[in-house]
Amino acid sequence: MLVEIEATRNKGGVTLIAAPIRAAIDFALPPRCPACGAIVSDDDAFCEPCWSKLDFVVGPACASCGLPFELDRGEDALCAACLAERPPHDGVRAAVAYGPVARAVVLKLKHGGRIGMARVIGRYLARIAPAEADALLVPVPLHRWRIWRRGFNQSALLAREVARRTGQEVRHDLIERRKRTPMLGGLGRTARARTLRGAFAVPSEKRAVLKGRTVLLVDDVYTSGATAGACARVLKRAGAARVVVLCWARVLHDSVDDAAGFGDGSD
Repeated sequence: MLVEIEATRNKGGVTLIAAPIRAAIDFALPPRCPACGAIVSDDDAFCEPCWSKLDFVVGPACASCGLPFELDRGEDALCAACLAERPPHDGVRAAVAYGPVARAVVLKLKHGGRIGMARVIGRYLARIAPAEADALLVPVPLHRWRIWRRGFNQSALLAREVARRTGQEVRHDLIERRKRTPMLGGLGRTARARTLRGAFAVPSEKRAVLKGRTVLLVDDVYTSGATAGACARVLKRAGAARVVVLCWARVLHDSVDDAAGFGDGSD
């Protein structure tokens, strides 16, 4: 029922119908905050309390993984983790820090079937996506059994929304998930990497498409970077020049990942 109501309220044609009918729809199905469900003035708008709790990722950050810094250390500064080991990808663009409001929106999309949340998130992802017209939007793939159970890949929905706003091309066929993996919350870096070994692959016939291209790897939440790293490795091995992670929220502390039970690799 929730999906049906959301689809009714958010069809693109709603804005084109007569004003009296639109007023009746607004009365019957008023816009609601994506996070808490409070009535708001506009579609996809957060209420003031939820908006105030969103921690947008802006300002100085690690040149490699995008981890925010409290002080500006310079454009090429790296965080401690990246100094110890550079990630396989070429940066992370996250809209917000992972927290209660960001989590609520993702859970409604990922486990609640509220596919309209992809439009909410996609609006913010489009704003932070690198302005490269020929970049390829590639969603992190789900295992086929997970898609069968859930009915959709939330990362694919996000990529489609970004493409609609930026004009960049979406490719769903450039990377496959060949091994189903358990949730990685609570595992260390080495254990996460071991679990994801061999999980992703690029079909040999798709390598020509990737050669020399920039890939915007789209996901919902960036936690330890294990999943993004595994994807980036196979994409670069197949010829991609750069792989930049584009996500709604990123976990800033490992403890948040473990406490939430929402780690990489759960799909």
